[in-house]
Amino acid sequence: MSELRRVVITMPDTLLQEIDGMVALEKGVSRSQLVLEAVHRFLEERKRRELRDQMKMGYLSMAGINLQLAEEGLCSEEDVDEVVQVYLTALEGE
Repeated sequence: MSELRRVVITMPDTLLQEIDGMVALEKGVSRSQLVLEAVHRFLEERKRRELRDQMKMGYLSMAGINLQLAEEGLCSEEDVDEVVQVYLTALEGE
């Protein structure tokens, strides 16, 4: 882990009481450690969600290409490449 730096945050008393309650249950864990772990988990989950969203968009955009290929029943690799290029060019123009 890189060098730790001190930050100051403001939060409602009720949230701080919840954090302190968790710290009391977790022997040997400080408030700072608990908040650090929570932020780390939040950031990791956000990255996973963004990746899932990007993959979903990719699959959705490829669905049109796949449907077109299936409907045309293309046989050769050149035909497939041509249809993919036409479709991608059309998507870029949108």
